[in-house]
Amino acid sequence: MLVKEAPKQIGLVAKESGVPIKTIRYYEELGLLKASSRTEGGYRLFDTDVFARLNFIKRSQSLGLSLLEIKEFLDVHDQGELPCDHIEVKLKDKIVTITQQIEQLQILKLELEGLLSGWETVPEIPKNTICPIIERA
Repeated sequence: MLVKEAPKQIGLVAKESGVPIKTIRYYEELGLLKASSRTEGGYRLFDTDVFARLNFIKRSQSLGLSLLEIKEFLDVHDQGELPCDHIEVKLKDKIVTITQQIEQLQILKLELEGLLSGWETVPEIPKNTICPIIERA
């Protein structure tokens, strides 16, 4: 027979997960986590599945997913389904976005290199100019 672990207070969850109490409260407010109950003193109690959810949230954030996107995935999971198809679509979208950002950054890099290659001392600075090298572009 499997013995279910007793719910853990928010402070212990924070300590064991490395996620600050304030963040856990915020995740609960957003609907990413659900306290199973409260102590007589009003402390939140969480079932041990909270650790899997916190790990999922942290890993998803590290992949560039927003808390709103993560909530969508957790909602699908909470309905008894695997959200992998939804996640795949979002990750493919992230790749497209990152590719566009890389292209924009490469253009910016070329522009900056062009500015620096033409860097020269301006003997006379016009009155209303802050930096003629930047302003001439």
